[in-house]
Amino acid sequence: MIRRPPATSSFSYSFGPGPLTPAVKALIAVNVAAFLLAFVMPSINMWFGLHPADVVERLSFWQPVTYMFLHGGVFHILFNMLALWMFGVELERMWGTRYFVKFYFVAGIGAAVTTLVLSFTPLPFANELYHSLTIGASGAVYGILLGYARYFPDRPIYLYFVFPVPAKYFVMIIGAISLFASMGGGGGIAHTTHLGGLVAAYLFIKGGGRTHIVAEIKYRYLKWRINKMRRRFDVYSGGRANDVDRRVH
Repeated sequence: MIRRPPATSSFSYSFGPGPLTPAVKALIAVNVAAFLLAFVMPSINMWFGLHPADVVERLSFWQPVTYMFLHGGVFHILFNMLALWMFGVELERMWGTRYFVKFYFVAGIGAAVTTLVLSFTPLPFANELYHSLTIGASGAVYGILLGYARYFPDRPIYLYFVFPVPAKYFVMIIGAISLFASMGGGGGIAHTTHLGGLVAAYLFIKGGGRTHIVAEIKYRYLKWRINKMRRRFDVYSGGRANDVDRRVH
């Protein structure tokens, strides 16, 4: 919560990142509409949720996309959409709507692909995973969390709504939880999908997003040019080490 003192003696309060951005608004609307439709017609979850056996045996190729618009209960969708708003809005403002949408789907689909691949491994939970049903935007939302931690590493996030943890450590913690939980079978929660969303988002940011790579190269090049010019003209930020008052030259 941010407290801003206005011109008068009273105080105004602001919670969260502000108004919804276009992509976040559209994603929340689609998720809520799909949740209400599934509430009336529960069979939709079986047809459009991620079921590795159906993807392989019945060629249900749409499931790795459609699964992330379905949810299993009110709290499931509430927490996912709350996280999407709180962390996605700032990323969309920074990246732009087009790149943000691309990132969101890469994280969500990457999470589904991770689930599919692991269901074919000799791991103890692979057979259970192959016949399980996965729904929810959690994989994509975990990717959003990683993106947020990448660009705002020291922003505090309240773990379990109680303990303030810097974003970079928060993502490490939830990643470790998902990793160890997936090794134990998951307990009904698709921890492998959560982990897949983190991995897909990380790979996309580091090398998969062309827009990001070009922007990063330009930034590094300009930074190098600026530092080169500083050295050439004997410019030092904060003054030289032997300056008495550390002036900016």
